[in-house]
Amino acid sequence: MSETTHDGGVAVDAAPSPDEGLTAARLAARHGLTVSGARPPLTEYVRQLWGRRHFILAFSQAKLTAQYSQAKLGQLWQVATPLLNAAVYYFIFGVILRASRGMTPETYIPFLVTGVFVFTFTQSSVMAGVRAISGNLGLVRALHFPRASLPVSFALQQLQQLLFSMIVLFVVAIGFGSYPGLSWLLIVPVLALQFLFNTGLALIVARMGAKTPDLAQLMPFLLRTWMYASGVMFSISGMLAGRPEWFIRLMQVNPAAVYMDLMRFALIDGYGASHLPPHVWAVALFWAVVVFAGGFVYFWKAEERYGRG
Repeated sequence: MSETTHDGGVAVDAAPSPDEGLTAARLAARHGLTVSGARPPLTEYVRQLWGRRHFILAFSQAKLTAQYSQAKLGQLWQVATPLLNAAVYYFIFGVILRASRGMTPETYIPFLVTGVFVFTFTQSSVMAGVRAISGNLGLVRALHFPRASLPVSFALQQLQQLLFSMIVLFVVAIGFGSYPGLSWLLIVPVLALQFLFNTGLALIVARMGAKTPDLAQLMPFLLRTWMYASGVMFSISGMLAGRPEWFIRLMQVNPAAVYMDLMRFALIDGYGASHLPPHVWAVALFWAVVVFAGGFVYFWKAEERYGRG
């Protein structure tokens, strides 16, 4: 368009910008811009997470080393803490309340120690997971990486701690007459399934804790309730003898109880298959796969919101 000026010249209007009138989203798309920290597709997210596997391992090892760096006994507290808990539980439940319910001391003491160690693995994974994002906001906001690296790394840290503690667990089992046999090979699949389950839980509570940091204060009470309902200090089938069969089975398929009982079955000679619920391996696999897959997808769906305030 043009118009005549007062001196007879012709003024030409500037051509309208092709970006004029576009919304911010359309303008960004026109110039190839993407949202910073946008959630990638699930398959791409898995690929990115696998690419950070060395970081995940190194981060978990560093956290494990630093955990007791200020204590004089250092890494020995990894073993001392669950052993002291087991000693307290034995005094209260084994001596005072007689929760052993027919089990001899040779069976009950490794039964109790195994339960404490295995449940502590899940408990610590959840407590570390709930603070995985909210407790590392500086790292989350400063660097671009799959946020699932953090809860996965914390779950891996707890697995490494348990593996270190397993040496003491083996000593306790042997000291009370349960010697190594073929059943001890079952420890590997039990730990693998429980690690998957714990990682899924860590991912779930990491997303919840990122939105509600106060969840970290509530979680110890929830975990303590779960512990008392899972048969850490007593045999569920023995304690609930006389109750309806469906109720006993319901308590036995509690995932924490499933992994504890499988570990006890593998380690302790006096803890036979009669203490296990039907199809226990299928139940253990179900909990591991469902919780890990569901937790991973649940965490991934909020990927772009972590660290946003």
